[in-house]
Amino acid sequence: MNGIITSEKPYNAPANGSGCHPVDIYVGQQIRLARKKQRMSQEALAKCLGLTFQQVQKYEMGVNRVSASKLFEIATALHRSVSYFFEGFADAPQRDPTDAEQESVMVIQNTAEGRRLAKAFVAAMPQVRKAVIGLLESTG
Repeated sequence: MNGIITSEKPYNAPANGSGCHPVDIYVGQQIRLARKKQRMSQEALAKCLGLTFQQVQKYEMGVNRVSASKLFEIATALHRSVSYFFEGFADAPQRDPTDAEQESVMVIQNTAEGRRLAKAFVAAMPQVRKAVIGLLESTG
């Protein structure tokens, strides 16, 4: 396949029940993470981009697709490379979470240690995240 990632669905076809394309959702999540790492509000990012905060919200939820030029502006405003917003996408699950995964999320949300872990994990760079996952899985 020449190293090119392809999709079985046409580009405009939603790959999930929300009507949003998985790439748009993932990029939106990455925008939100990068914005929060910069301690920037949606309003502040919107001002940098000449948008309303509602438009930034729609980008972050994956409801509206981010154009290439706008992604470049977002990357510049958040001091990231454009590729940052796609890092890890190929490894992201394209399915509904299992019961065990949902239970794990509940434990993280409902314990002080889980919330601390989640906060630190979100703030970490992708290579640190992978190392933490490897460590935790090796002790499981």
